[in-house]
Parts: sequence; structure tokens; C-alpha cells
Amino acid sequence: MSGNSALHQALSGHEKIVILAPHPDDETLACGGLLARAFADAGAHVICLTDGSASHPSSVNWPSARLAAERHIELIKAVEILGGTADDVTWLGLPDSRLHVVAETEVLAALTEVIDRHKAKHVFVPAREDKHCDHQTTAQHAETLREKRPDLHFHSYPVWSRWDDPGFAQNTARYDPVRLNTSAVRKTKIAGIRAHRSQLGQIVQDAPDGFVLPEAMVDLFALNDEIFWRMP
Repeated sequence: MSGNSALHQALSGHEKIVILAPHPDDETLACGGLLARAFADAGAHVICLTDGSASHPSSVNWPSARLAAERHIELIKAVEILGGTADDVTWLGLPDSRLHVVAETEVLAALTEVIDRHKAKHVFVPAREDKHCDHQTTAQHAETLREKRPDLHFHSYPVWSRWDDPGFAQNTARYDPVRLNTSAVRKTKIAGIRAHRSQLGQIVQDAPDGFVLPEAMVDLFALNDEIFWRMP
């Protein structure tokens, strides 16, 4: 199966997919429409690699363990809104913003076990163009896994690069990206994004320097097609 034909098959919802999310919310921002389509058909599974605990490092009321637990709850809620269940989520709980310090063999073993257990042939991975270190490390792990598993199809999705790279369209045109129209599930996707309340400034109140998703970024992903390409 060629790269783009495999991608189109994965986007159809007729074959089970796995989403590798560096953090809770990446899965819904970039792949919420895809997940809703997959959950309504062949099924999907989300593997969240990190615990998301680094978004508000100065908070006293929300130390890392408590924030990680909250973000795990938010992820499950988002997946449930999109049509899945808690069983459709694997939480690796690795250190946020420090994924690169974890042994690659450990991460690959965990990813392989889940992918094979769910009999998925399509794996969606953050684009290597994303500048966040955890996104880049996740993409690097996927590249290594692809070398070991030629039977799997790997596809890229952009998060940060779509938001903060003014040359995004030109820089990714060589990948022949495919757009997925999400208008039929737009309200559902928006609700899924809104489930990640800690990232929208609605939970942690004692960390003014903490991360908050810009509303314009939420709108970009909520109101427009999703973008995917064969992982280069």
C-alpha cells in the first residue's frame, strides 16, 4: 500500500488507528475529528507519553503529581466526548518536557506492546517540525519504531508548527498533506478541547506564568480541517 493510499485508508475510519500524543490535549487539538470518525467505526487508541505536569511549574496548589492526575482525568473526558472510553487511553506518565531523558528502549517497548495489543496498523505521530522537545522526541521514537516495524504505517500531524510557523504551508507542501474535513463533528471536537480545562486557564489560579492555550490557537484547530501527511 502506498503512503498516501494508506493515509486515506487511515482517515476513512475503517481501520483502527493509534495516536501518539506527547501531552494530553495534542490528541484532540490535532486529531479530534479523526478520533471521532475512528471511534464511530473501526476504533482508535490514544497513547499519551508524558504526564503533562510541567504546564504550571510555579503553582503551589497544583504540584506536579496533582496536576498530572488532573490532566489524566481531562484526557479521558476528552476521549469520552469524542466517542471513546477510558479503555481507549494508555497513560505512560513519563516526565513532561523531559521525555528525552527516558531510555528509548523503554518507550519503544511500551509503544509496541500497545500497538500490537490493539492490532493497529496506522500510527499518527506529531510532526518533526513541531519545536517542542517532547514532540520532537516522540517523532524520533516513531522513526526508530518504523525502522523496526515496516508492517506499520506512520502518519504525521502538526500541532505547534501549524500554529507558530508563518511558513507552515510552504514548508510542508513537499509532504503532499491531506486535509480532513471535520465540520460534521466540529461541536464535538470543540467540547473535547474544552475538556482540557487546566490548559485553558480554568483550573490553576496561583500560577500567572503558567501555560494557557491561546484562544486563537484553539480556534485554528477547532474551526478548520485537520492536516496529515505520510511521515517523511
